[in-house]
Amino acid sequence: MGQPFEPPSGDGIESVELKSALEERYLAYALSTIMHRALPDARDGLKPVHRRILYGMRLLRLDPTTAHKKCAKIVGDVMGDFHPHGDQAIYDALVRLSQDFAQRYPLVDGQGNFGNIDGDGPAAYRYTEARLTEVARLLLDGIDEDTVDFRPSYNGEKEEPIVLPAAFPNLLANGSQGIAVGMATSIPPHNAAELCDAALYLINHPEATSGQLAKFVQGPDFPTGGILVDSAESIAEAYRTGRGAFRVRARWAKEDLGRGTWNIVVTEIPYGIPKGRLIEKMAELLQEKKLPLLADVRDESAEDVRVVLEPRSRTVDPVILMESLFRLTELEARIPLNLNVLVGGLVPKVIGLAECLREWVDHRRVVLQRRSRYRLGQIDRRLEILGGLLIVYLDLDEVIRIIREEDEPKAALMARFELTEIQANAILDTRLRSLRKLEEMELKREFDALTAEKAEIDALLASEPAQWKAIQAQIRAVKKTFGPETKLGKRRTTLASPPDVGGIDFTAALVEREPITVIVSTKGWIRALKGHVADLSGVAFKGDDTLKIAFPTETTQKILLLATNGKVFTLEASKLPGGRGFGDPVRLMADLDDGTEIVAALPYRPETKLLIAGSDGRGFVAPADALVANTRKGKSVLGLDGDATAAVLVPADGDHVAVVNTEKLLLIFPISEVAELARGKGVRLQRCRSGGLLDAHVFKLADGLPWQDGSAEGRLANVSVLEKWLGHRAEVGLMMARSFPKFERFGR
Repeated sequence: MGQPFEPPSGDGIESVELKSALEERYLAYALSTIMHRALPDARDGLKPVHRRILYGMRLLRLDPTTAHKKCAKIVGDVMGDFHPHGDQAIYDALVRLSQDFAQRYPLVDGQGNFGNIDGDGPAAYRYTEARLTEVARLLLDGIDEDTVDFRPSYNGEKEEPIVLPAAFPNLLANGSQGIAVGMATSIPPHNAAELCDAALYLINHPEATSGQLAKFVQGPDFPTGGILVDSAESIAEAYRTGRGAFRVRARWAKEDLGRGTWNIVVTEIPYGIPKGRLIEKMAELLQEKKLPLLADVRDESAEDVRVVLEPRSRTVDPVILMESLFRLTELEARIPLNLNVLVGGLVPKVIGLAECLREWVDHRRVVLQRRSRYRLGQIDRRLEILGGLLIVYLDLDEVIRIIREEDEPKAALMARFELTEIQANAILDTRLRSLRKLEEMELKREFDALTAEKAEIDALLASEPAQWKAIQAQIRAVKKTFGPETKLGKRRTTLASPPDVGGIDFTAALVEREPITVIVSTKGWIRALKGHVADLSGVAFKGDDTLKIAFPTETTQKILLLATNGKVFTLEASKLPGGRGFGDPVRLMADLDDGTEIVAALPYRPETKLLIAGSDGRGFVAPADALVANTRKGKSVLGLDGDATAAVLVPADGDHVAVVNTEKLLLIFPISEVAELARGKGVRLQRCRSGGLLDAHVFKLADGLPWQDGSAEGRLANVSVLEKWLGHRAEVGLMMARSFPKFERFGR
């Protein structure tokens, strides 16, 4: 064996606890994602990638009036100078800024294929060209005048703006979406003119609440239009808290085709929904027969959206058709509001509408002050030069002599006329042609004008009301540019209340009506056979399972199931598994307790009554509507004592009740003797001495009592036969004896 291996000395190695190392690094990653990628700045509404794209395009002089340039050039410059991430990420962000169906006020004017509302992607960046729009020019306006702070770019070679001057309310006007670490943001687009009105009100009323500002900002204004169907109260509440959601519906109209036929034409779809995916999903639902009122869907769009919906028949109500589509398709969408932004560019925070606008107008004031001070500096420098030039014009001959004869003319000029170095340099740089008399008059005029401008700026910086007045004038100019009468500024999303559909049975409207036969097995498996199947002898079951309950109904019906613990569960017939296999256990559709079984099942019929009873002979009549459960947990209806279990759930359609127990004791009494309840233990129907209640049936005495003896036809016991069993509830009853041979159960 060789020498044992000696571990290296610990020089340069630091032991760190894994938990603290992970926490530190994950926190750094989270902060980086929040600050530099996912959340927009509250002041200019931009994330770093968008800010860098706009600034990079500004450096390329891609103003709204210049020619377009290749997107490859823009992406390359932005990636090389400012944004050290993938070129595709930059290009995707650039594309979105140009899409008029994604941005309410596009910041980039694209030329070429920049994708479409169908969801198709853009062409590669070597084929497309772009320049800035007027909105982007407003965001950048004054950036060269020391209005915002700059920081070094990632490689330290250039400088980039921390925030843009933002003369446009971009945060709310264009909105923003982003997912950070542990937080997200979702801000829908709004109407710029409404935001300007709200900002003007906020300047005049600094204590204004989000609720008051919501009178100006009616709600989101999506680039794709649509109809907002939320109440004014819910919209105001969302703006107050900064959290909520907006329901947006497609805009549609009924188009008459003559002879009573008609189509529905959809001209605007909800924001953020690709039209191709919307139509594809509608076609899938059509194939699956989940849209019974619709016959066909066609996309006839060209420049504008035009989706044609053809009804199944001319008798269909267009409102019901559209309501069914709004429920099942993306023709109605919920757009979330989560106003999570970087306040002051540093603190992630969920803020309301008033705080949002306050951040913007406060930023505009800072920009105004910085721009004014920058202009003051320029004026001071120019006035200094002009002062020197005007001194020189008083003795031009002496100036020329000094320049011609002195070895150091600058120093001589400064000594002779008491000039600063800047003034002396300006004199030495003056052209001979500028020495004419006219030029002196021009200089005096410029000096006077700049002196007056300086006095104005000094007054502006000294007066807060004057500053707010200037900001109001800027905001009014923006509102005029993007006012309601302009094509870009006109509100596209309208507000409306949804139609009242309270009385419509949507189960019937949304499901194709077909006859089915529901089968429940002894072990609790359920399925639906197509059609009304009379002979069930050929139905197969799993293992040693057998038929327990079967009844005909339709796909539009609800099914009520009674469990042994007295709970009633509700299932949609249309959602039952088909009859090709063995079906599915009821437990997959309803939350049955352990040890409970299904003892009865029947179709739900509104405004009817049902008789429910337990094995202890107690029961009551209940309205069917009171038994319907809206959740998987069911509804506790029958109260049970001891070992008693629920046993009977049958329609209460008749004037008499027949009950029979396990000892074959039969009792018939008027149904008027049974209490009517919505839930409870009920009253005693039959006194069961040793056995329990087996079956019950409600019937019209004059028509006779139907019962089964195992044959296919079933039997009927008429009034004369039944007389000996007639009595009152809570009695024991008499043996069925020879009148009911081979009795199995009541009903046909």
